[in-house]
Amino acid sequence: MDIALALEIEQVSRQKALEEEALRGESAVRQFYAGTTALITGGTGFIGKQLIEKLLRSCDVKRIYILMRSKKGKSMSERLQSQLNEPVYDNLRSQQPDFTRKVIPVEGDISELGVGLNNEDRMKLAQEVNVIFHVAATTRFEEPLKKATFINVRGTREIMELAKCCKDLRSFVHVSTAFSNATKSKINHDLEEKIYESPVPPEVMIQLAETVEECRLNAITADLIRDWPNTYCFTKAIAEDVVRTMGKDLPVAIVRPPVVVCTLNEPTPGWLDMSSVIGPSGIFLTLMLGVMHVILKSDVSIPIMPVDYVNNAVIATASYTNKRYNKNEKGIKVYNI
Repeated sequence: MDIALALEIEQVSRQKALEEEALRGESAVRQFYAGTTALITGGTGFIGKQLIEKLLRSCDVKRIYILMRSKKGKSMSERLQSQLNEPVYDNLRSQQPDFTRKVIPVEGDISELGVGLNNEDRMKLAQEVNVIFHVAATTRFEEPLKKATFINVRGTREIMELAKCCKDLRSFVHVSTAFSNATKSKINHDLEEKIYESPVPPEVMIQLAETVEECRLNAITADLIRDWPNTYCFTKAIAEDVVRTMGKDLPVAIVRPPVVVCTLNEPTPGWLDMSSVIGPSGIFLTLMLGVMHVILKSDVSIPIMPVDYVNNAVIATASYTNKRYNKNEKGIKVYNI
């Protein structure tokens, strides 16, 4: 038998006990999600795809709304159908052949005001959604500051506004990054599980992006981000402050994953989305395929985490946040994975 196939079979066999335990329904996390309706931003991305699969396979949710838009000549419905036919959903399809009926696209754009929702969809989400996973972000390190602000900062503000309108919001999880405050001045220092002071007040940054011409904003970007290595980390740090200020009275938590790579176990070992081939995951892929034989050794440590581990933490965080909120523990917790 092929070595890779043998390894995959062994890893999959280890999941049987976990799946049997989940089906018993005794897990507090599974009980929290039973019959709930979730909204996922970034559901078409690497983390979002596996998050959808895990929620449907293990958590008995009622439905999942995904914020989507038409793209590259494909309608929203065509994009969703194409996504749900991808290999990441093969195991789920064998267990729940009609799982697609639970996944509902909602037309919107995280970079737009009101996240691009029309009034009808906004009212529907406000009435039905119990859990929000805010995963959407631009992860391009060199994204122009205007665009990075619209997506990462203003987008977070707008989805928080929607969360405030939800009639029965039980949990809101904001997926940030372990590098949101990994600044040059903090080298060789611990990064604590707390929300640090924002480099720029969120509303000031949003106003700059909305009013200053892009060429002028680009010209002052280096001075603005100063201690931060790129616009991605910079805007994610500001987004955390948006969550802090707007989520004071909501069941909110922040999860900070490091570099996210292919799955270790679920739904199959080594699953990787094509959108992640360019980046750290692509380096691992070339090593596994035997395309790359040599890599420069360095004393730099790179923290990585399989995407299934990330989403297990995200899913558990939503459940625990609701439990804390019901006990009147309303301080916003931060979890560094």
